[in-house]
Amino acid sequence: MNRKIAGLALSALLVALASVRFAEAEQPGKVPRIGFLTTGAGATANPFFAAFRQGLRELGYIEEKTIYIEYRYADGRFERVPDLAEELVRLKVDILVVANATVARQARNLTATIPIVMANSGDPIGSGLVASLARPGGNVTGLYLYSPELVGKRVELLKEVLPKVSRFAYLTSTTVSENSRARLKEAQVDAKALGVAFQFVEVKAANPDFDGAFRVMGKEHIGALVTAPGPLMTFHRKRILELVEQNRMPAIHPDQEWVNSGGLMSYGANQVDLYRRAAVYVDKILKGAKPADLPVEQPTKFEFVINLKAAKQIGLTIPPNVLARANRVIK
Repeated sequence: MNRKIAGLALSALLVALASVRFAEAEQPGKVPRIGFLTTGAGATANPFFAAFRQGLRELGYIEEKTIYIEYRYADGRFERVPDLAEELVRLKVDILVVANATVARQARNLTATIPIVMANSGDPIGSGLVASLARPGGNVTGLYLYSPELVGKRVELLKEVLPKVSRFAYLTSTTVSENSRARLKEAQVDAKALGVAFQFVEVKAANPDFDGAFRVMGKEHIGALVTAPGPLMTFHRKRILELVEQNRMPAIHPDQEWVNSGGLMSYGANQVDLYRRAAVYVDKILKGAKPADLPVEQPTKFEFVINLKAAKQIGLTIPPNVLARANRVIK
């Protein structure tokens, strides 16, 4: 009787083991989970997220099937970033994709193990995020768009359109790093060589007073505007463009999304493409690459875009020689 019971028990055990093996065979591999955090809002960031998702699709990933993405938006409230970053870290995402250096710093303060991919960072070395561009050395890598020399190029293009205007403003944030501020002062020297007095007009990150900034420009008899890059300006792009139109202020902006939204001119890298490239970093890391060994990339192609509709609204004629240099013209 005991032998029979033992046999039955052994059979039951073998069936159970076979069931476990079958379940394991049927169990799909772990689907990677990506955290995507931005200081912006979903609506303003949609072109960037769409580009990131496109990049993943080009690499063979299918959202909700072979990869999951946890989206978090700070909606322009920078004070929310630490909590949102902590939430994603608690979810134990495999990779954190962050929109800029501000978010990257917060994320790195929370984790030294989860890989962090910057989609569009400011100065990663000056902000201490990486040891070098070639060998980041930690858990942060990705793409950066830190080119203070582009400010001088924007001043030059704007001066060609407005040869008689001698006072330009640079609309920026008070949170600009000292390293960036020093480089920007070089742009003032370049502007002076063009016969332009280049004045910084700064707004605070918390409750930025853009209306007050434009009143300052009026008092200082500013005749043209160069808009700084960065998350604060991007989030408030709509309001800035409204004020530019109200004040009939010729302006040049850091990327084509401004012109697509009604701005006059832009000169800079295609930021949408940077987000598509961020997917390549995600793919490499998921396949075993270490962030410390993945060089940080900087764009090498810059685009000059002109919006003739915006020019007409403020009664401005763009010289033919400047139009001929544009990569794209909106008519």
